[in-house]
Amino acid sequence: MKLSNETVAILKNFGAINQGILFKKGKVLKTMSSGKNILAEVTIKEDIPTEFGIYDLNKFLSVVSLHKDNPTFEFGDKEVKIVGNKGRSKMKYRFCEPTMIVTPPEKQLTMPDAEIKFDLTAEDFDWVMRAASVLSSPQVAIESDGKKVSIVTLDLQNDSAHTDALEISEGNGNKFKMVFKTENITKIMPGSYDVFISSKGISHFKNKTVPLQYWVTTEAGSKFEKGN
Repeated sequence: MKLSNETVAILKNFGAINQGILFKKGKVLKTMSSGKNILAEVTIKEDIPTEFGIYDLNKFLSVVSLHKDNPTFEFGDKEVKIVGNKGRSKMKYRFCEPTMIVTPPEKQLTMPDAEIKFDLTAEDFDWVMRAASVLSSPQVAIESDGKKVSIVTLDLQNDSAHTDALEISEGNGNKFKMVFKTENITKIMPGSYDVFISSKGISHFKNKTVPLQYWVTTEAGSKFEKGN
């Protein structure tokens, strides 16, 4: 088996969410943060032949990146053999016990009804992340006064902090302020997304171009008021 560049890039993203990962047989990969406030899922092109755990995903990917010729993976019971460098290198990478990893629940997450829905372009996503970084904003909020919906970078603990508000869509009468930790939103891979947010404290980011999706919890300070 070989891994595509797209799959490697997604695994690097997953490594930022959780150090370890439990690969399951098939094409679906999932990961969950240790705080259980971010869940990610992707359907990859490759077919994983067996279940195995990797304790340090970033280290594993660093080992894979040593090979510039797209190495082959040969799976055993307790290890995977990474064959590269024109077949001259055969690295053995040991699996870990699944109990050593924070793993997502087996049951598929049921998303509550989302009162807030909008398209997030890759350009707007990039703008907000760069603005939050430059302004050192610990939170990002989706806000609406009922007329306009904006993404706002802010600091809930500092009223005098620098902020940025980017209008993204028309409102529908509902007034809300759904708050996220910036550090959680930065875990989402750059791209364009369909975004769904429930007042019950959970959001769903669905990538428009690849079968990749994230569920992220909202934070204290979030509020929702249904319009007339």
